[in-house]
Amino acid sequence: MSAFKSDFLRIMSERGFIHQISDESALDQLFAKETVSAYIGFDATAKSLHAGSLIQIMMLHWLQQTGHRPIALMGGGTSMIGDPSFKDEARKLLTPQDIDDNLVGIRRNFAPYLEFGSGPGDAVMVNNADWLMQINYVNFLRDVGRHFSVNRMLAFDSVKLRLDREQSLSFLEFNYMILQAYDFVELYKRVGCRLQMGGSDQWGNIVNGIDLGHRMEGVQLFAMTTPLLTTSSGAKMGKSASGAVWLDGDMLSPYEFWQYWRNTEDADVGRFLKLYTTLPLHEVARLQKLGGSEINEAKKILATEITAMLHGREAAETASETARKTFEEGALADTLPSVEVARSDLEAGIGILALFVTAGLAGSNGEARRHIQGGAVRVNDQPVTDDKRMVTAGDLSPEGVVKLSLGKKKHVLVRPV
Repeated sequence: MSAFKSDFLRIMSERGFIHQISDESALDQLFAKETVSAYIGFDATAKSLHAGSLIQIMMLHWLQQTGHRPIALMGGGTSMIGDPSFKDEARKLLTPQDIDDNLVGIRRNFAPYLEFGSGPGDAVMVNNADWLMQINYVNFLRDVGRHFSVNRMLAFDSVKLRLDREQSLSFLEFNYMILQAYDFVELYKRVGCRLQMGGSDQWGNIVNGIDLGHRMEGVQLFAMTTPLLTTSSGAKMGKSASGAVWLDGDMLSPYEFWQYWRNTEDADVGRFLKLYTTLPLHEVARLQKLGGSEINEAKKILATEITAMLHGREAAETASETARKTFEEGALADTLPSVEVARSDLEAGIGILALFVTAGLAGSNGEARRHIQGGAVRVNDQPVTDDKRMVTAGDLSPEGVVKLSLGKKKHVLVRPV
């Protein structure tokens, strides 16, 4: 571990954020002597970011906490193309309206983590559509394109892997890295940005920006990347069995978000406490040492702290209490996720397979049937063995709901309306 002089890089190093830095010593000196502006880009591919982006958001959070200026770059322009890095095929092209709608949702994801404003340490949110959509193509080729070597671009792993597999890489996608490099230079010119951060898959794109900044502006820009994160078992961060772990509370409830982190694998607890919470490192070290059943207490703290940062302390405590009542007391917590069905349908009877799909506990009737065959399905805490079972108004509890369970940790209440 390097002995960094600057608070920001020291925290990044101690908490496990750093994979690569372009010029470690010079960047450390820059952070130690002045307020540094740094950015991370986020393309608008969905209406919300998911948990896979949290490591980047936490970097911006710590940047601001140590007195520097975070820039959240919204990819309104680059989203028109889509980043081809390490992808097997081209992304689906989004319409300008899709992108605008997605940007509205994504902007909300940052509010719990950053203070936006016009002061020297306030976070800034900018949209690369402001300059990319105004580009004159021929001028851009003369002023920017001439600085790029196609030979060098073809040698980048992100491109090479696609070509080695003989998968098509369109000219549209090939331009993405040029536009990302240009973003870096444009942000330097507009707001004095000196550092671009991102996942390790972005290293080649960021280095292109450093090179372009040197050629066009004669300035030293910097790169810093994080490790590409997976769980100990190799699962991709931000994805669960039921889909993406969205940061938007309307797309994934605080309870379900809490549950995702509560289900962290034992080997990941310490690492995730460092990356995704602001707990002091001595407290992380204490929790990391817990073994046996005590590790579950550390997981609850992990889940509660991450949820509190995003959704607020009250929502996190409510999620924790809901889980306690459901799992420790066997009570029917009214804050469990719920789904509404027509009372007339329930009175007529709804097949268990269809109801599990409606509740989002299975993606298809076939998947629900397999869960039943595996003994994972319960209705009102009673095992279901018959995949033709009908759920009717007679299954309503005294509270007027039907509790569906998949395994021990996934529950949905069916409410007739």
